Amino acid sequence: MQMNGLYLVIASACILILAYRFYGAFIAAKVLTLDQYRPTPAVVHDDGHDYVPTNKWVTFGHHFAAIAGAGPLVGPVIAAQFGYLPGLLWILIGSVLAGAVHDMVILFASVRYDGKSIADIAKEEISNLASIGAMLATLFLLIITLAGMAVVVANALHGSAWGFFSVSMTIPIAIFVGIYLRWLRPGKIQEATVIGVALIFAAIIYGPEVAASSYASWFLYDLQQIEIMLAVYGFFAAALPVWLLLAPRDYLSTYLKIGTIGALALGIIIVMPVIQMPAVTPFIHGGGPVLKGSVFPFIFITIACGALSGFHTVIATGTTPKMITNEKEILPIGYGAMLTEAFIAMMALIAATALHPDDYFAINSTTESFKALGLQVHELPALSAMVGEDLMHRPGGAVSLAVGMAHIFSRLPNMAHLMGYWYHFCIMFEALFIMTLIDAGTRVGRYLLQELLGRFYKPLANVNWQPGVYGCAFLICLMWGYLVLQGNIGIIWPLFGVSNQLLGTMTLAVGTTVIMRLGHKRYAWVTAVPCFFMAIIAIAADFENVFYSYIPAGKWTLVAFSAVMFLMIVIVLVEAIRSWIRLAKMPESYKTQAEIEAESLKKYGQAKTVQQ
Repeated sequence: MQMNGLYLVIASACILILAYRFYGAFIAAKVLTLDQYRPTPAVVHDDGHDYVPTNKWVTFGHHFAAIAGAGPLVGPVIAAQFGYLPGLLWILIGSVLAGAVHDMVILFASVRYDGKSIADIAKEEISNLASIGAMLATLFLLIITLAGMAVVVANALHGSAWGFFSVSMTIPIAIFVGIYLRWLRPGKIQEATVIGVALIFAAIIYGPEVAASSYASWFLYDLQQIEIMLAVYGFFAAALPVWLLLAPRDYLSTYLKIGTIGALALGIIIVMPVIQMPAVTPFIHGGGPVLKGSVFPFIFITIACGALSGFHTVIATGTTPKMITNEKEILPIGYGAMLTEAFIAMMALIAATALHPDDYFAINSTTESFKALGLQVHELPALSAMVGEDLMHRPGGAVSLAVGMAHIFSRLPNMAHLMGYWYHFCIMFEALFIMTLIDAGTRVGRYLLQELLGRFYKPLANVNWQPGVYGCAFLICLMWGYLVLQGNIGIIWPLFGVSNQLLGTMTLAVGTTVIMRLGHKRYAWVTAVPCFFMAIIAIAADFENVFYSYIPAGKWTLVAFSAVMFLMIVIVLVEAIRSWIRLAKMPESYKTQAEIEAESLKKYGQAKTVQQ
């Protein structure tokens, strides 16, 4: 029996909408008791630089764009080597019961703690030792994550003038929109949106003309050059005011991201592509050409951002809590953005598995690995000719996803001749996902490094001290830039996956402590169950990576990264369990959300809001 992509789109949308309506609302009202009258850090500490009360849709756009990096696109594509069924189940179950809960609870905790980092929250809720462990673990994950994301976007853009031009133009467009909203037409979000989106589409449409012109050489770079450029971009994104580059760029890219995924879902409904990849493949037992590990535990670390991602902690305790104007926004931004990302992951899985399996492996494996499989390409030579790019042996997931998406779009009525446009549009779409993760992640890394070094030299802890801002931004970019130049997607992605889920485990442990501190011990299972599940998964995957991959290959730097991450997470988990034992003696609180808001209204008055 063949599976049709149409069924997966409809089923996924229904499950995610019902989860938001019922489970998300339950967590907001009962577990966290969100308080719309309690002032948020953005309102209390408004400084026009880092703490900025922001329109809730712009905040949603920033948060979604920052968390939805390459993970929900690349992870499902890479995991497709196991078949479509393992990824489908993990995306839907993991996002509803673990990922969205993880994001929402830690965002709530950061809002309650003045927009502070996971390390500060761990210090207040658990212990100083847990704080140090959380800080180092988060910093290590950031460096690994940013390196992994840079590898993916560099693999997609090198040697492509059209793709590089379209993506690079989004940077000056975002700066213009930031200036437009700040100085030229303050508050005119609709005008800025129309102008910004129109300019982005113009960059795509004129891409072929640039690529065919005498200026094409200005936009042709090799892999290493693009990786260095990404590190330079990360420096400016981390150092410039949030309103000038990061927020408008993330906001505009969100329109493109959600619009493209919506168009892809509509295209799947119209075209009704058959899922050509089987439900499970022989590679579920290991030895695949894309990933060497078995489906357990590697499906859980390969698909991270589409189901559960520790990296989201970095954003949910970094930039986003400093922009929220009302606690009620935590439900759509924390829980809703994660479910939106899960839907994107499902669309990516459908697009990749709609390709012929032999073509899928031809794109995602090296020349040697593909020859060893003894497979023959089917439609790939024709697709390469249609898009004007060599598609063979470009691992990393980005190219195969773009081919799958373009293939679906080109099958719409009167669209076949636009295959080249669709492919490069999809490449830009993917690159935007990654670039928004790089800018927000590097900025939060700068916060963390300032916080860590500020313990030894106090001026560095001041996020407004310019030497500290530029110095720490440079150091973060130097660290992840060096790592990305040392590895490739096959090495960095498993390391990212394990580290990501280890951090997710730690965050869920901290979230459990926050819930118990509220006096809601009866609801601690909401975060405790996924915490222990992911601890088992991440430890098993870390063991396999270190002893079956890194040590035999002599990758001692990766062994050291894995060991440090594992040690830091164990410290936090042990300290968290000790805090749970102490908190178990606290009395339960049975105040309703209405009672809590009535008290806050009397104490604080009506909440300040930004024009919605």
